[in-house]
Amino acid sequence: MHHTKEPNTVPSLLRNVVSGIHPENHTFLLHKAGDSWKEISYKETLDTADAISSYFLDMGIRKGDRLGLILENSPSYIFYDQGLQQIGAVNVSIYPTLTENEIEYIINDAGIRTIIVGTAFLLKKIFKVANNCPSLQRIIPAFDQFEKHVQDVNISAGIIGFKQLIEEGKKSLTERKKQIDACREAILPSDLSALIYTSGTTGIPKGVMLSHANFVENAKASLLQIPVVTKDDMFLSFLPLSHVFERTATYHISCTAGCRIAFSQSLELLARNMEEVKPSIMACVPRLLERIHDKAIKSGTQGGGPKAAIFNWALATGERYRTVIEAGKSPGILLSVQQKLADRLVFSKIKEKTGGNLKFFISGGAALPKNVGEFFGNLGIKVLEGFGLTETSPVMSVTEYDRQIYGTVGRILPGIEVGIQDVDTKKIHTVQTHQSFDENLQSPEGEIIVRGHCVMKGYWNKGEETALVIDHDGWFHTGDIGQFFKGNLKITDRIKNILVNSFGKNIYPTPVENTYLKSQKIEQIFLIGDKREYITAIVVPSKESLQEAFGFTEEFFERPEMFISEAEVISWIADDIKRLSGELAKFERIKNFKVKRLPFSIEAGEMTPSLKAKRKVIEKKYADDINMLYTEESFNE
Repeated sequence: MHHTKEPNTVPSLLRNVVSGIHPENHTFLLHKAGDSWKEISYKETLDTADAISSYFLDMGIRKGDRLGLILENSPSYIFYDQGLQQIGAVNVSIYPTLTENEIEYIINDAGIRTIIVGTAFLLKKIFKVANNCPSLQRIIPAFDQFEKHVQDVNISAGIIGFKQLIEEGKKSLTERKKQIDACREAILPSDLSALIYTSGTTGIPKGVMLSHANFVENAKASLLQIPVVTKDDMFLSFLPLSHVFERTATYHISCTAGCRIAFSQSLELLARNMEEVKPSIMACVPRLLERIHDKAIKSGTQGGGPKAAIFNWALATGERYRTVIEAGKSPGILLSVQQKLADRLVFSKIKEKTGGNLKFFISGGAALPKNVGEFFGNLGIKVLEGFGLTETSPVMSVTEYDRQIYGTVGRILPGIEVGIQDVDTKKIHTVQTHQSFDENLQSPEGEIIVRGHCVMKGYWNKGEETALVIDHDGWFHTGDIGQFFKGNLKITDRIKNILVNSFGKNIYPTPVENTYLKSQKIEQIFLIGDKREYITAIVVPSKESLQEAFGFTEEFFERPEMFISEAEVISWIADDIKRLSGELAKFERIKNFKVKRLPFSIEAGEMTPSLKAKRKVIEKKYADDINMLYTEESFNE
């Protein structure tokens, strides 16, 4: 397994680990089997990947063929991906939450030849569309006792269990080994590694073409930016590997640096898994951090009395200590002693809930509210924020470990350029690189544009759409508005999200929504106001807070009425909206709102798989209710 070249393809990263970082019997993957965590070595991973490659070659899969995955995070995902990558095939991961129509579209658009399927529920989805997908030759259930689900199924594609596939591949592996090695060596960095379909907030899915170089260079550049990641680190993986953020931030970075990956059992069991595995690094979305923040505040202050006083004192002490350290000053003996006491009495108990070994969280996928980032900073828990899109592999910028500017998404990654372009005049205000970093730089706002190793090859079968986002100078236009602040990139919002009220004032929904999300009563909020006189909103209350405040049973949330009409609930939420409105300009404040009984969801078609609100869908679906907000009396004059 010797590998002497600098790794420049996805499969060469893992081979590089066993030739220069860890022995092949070192643990790479961990997953929960029964009551204990099972460890899987690099050797077992590579041997299994070779068997999968052997089977693929037996069935005629060749370089450039597209193979599908609709599979939860697990060792099976890694085995399958490595098996297809090293013979030059292309990973097409499909979000498990997509509808049957969307899955059918992706299989046909990509020309998927095999698909591995993680659950019985997903298998039923695939069976329903399989005969409408002429390219599909094999369906591979990756769960036990799948046989009872395939009886009396009338489809033209063949079915083989994942375990059987591996056994079949082992039979021909001896004669295929040299061919597998030759295939792996023949992969070019510019070759296609994956198609990742972005649903976006409008339109049909587009297959983002990402090369081996896109992934490998992005992982290497991220590690240059955060050199504290080492071969001894343990990632806990729970975000979907079908999303580019988790694939790069956890999987590819672990393959580059030699880290271990433990797979969480589920979102519901994540808290328990954190305490069991004791990860040192976790990629996460802001919502997880917001929930930890909310629970900690609630637990620390509930009931008042001495316990709440100690908690509030500790947080205030942590804030004083953090601001002194971040200013590059010495905290002094008294503040240092107070901080240690606060850590022992309060912070250590919160840290234990994360396993007690956490080096940092890396947050991406959406904006992290500034107050949540500061809260973790006060506890002494690092949260590094990253920014990027599927089309940028994804990382464009990420917080440096020793330089935190809350409310920003860090310094530009090595090897790429990021510009700020005026939305109207198209004049580029500034172009920044990792090398040109200036901690005093502050630029005007504009669209964020990028070029360099992170930019995709284009959209699959969509030349016109590609030309709309990558201009003749090679700049990819992100559609995000932002600026440089203290040298770091700061995101304001999406261009498509900007609300322009009837007086011509521009309102960016995301920062306004984040202000109101400081309320522990509010779970989700959707701002309305484009071409309107004032701002209104659809508010989804926190179910837990609602039940605590009013004692509602499950029956209350199962009622057919889409909106909650009880006056006491509306007044309860209005109190927090009025309080938080003071932090906003008058034209940004919510003047009226409706309270939605159930959250916006992917299943209802209201959210993308990366949990971004589909603005046009929501505005159309609730048009009558939204119009009522502008005919009823405003609550917040």
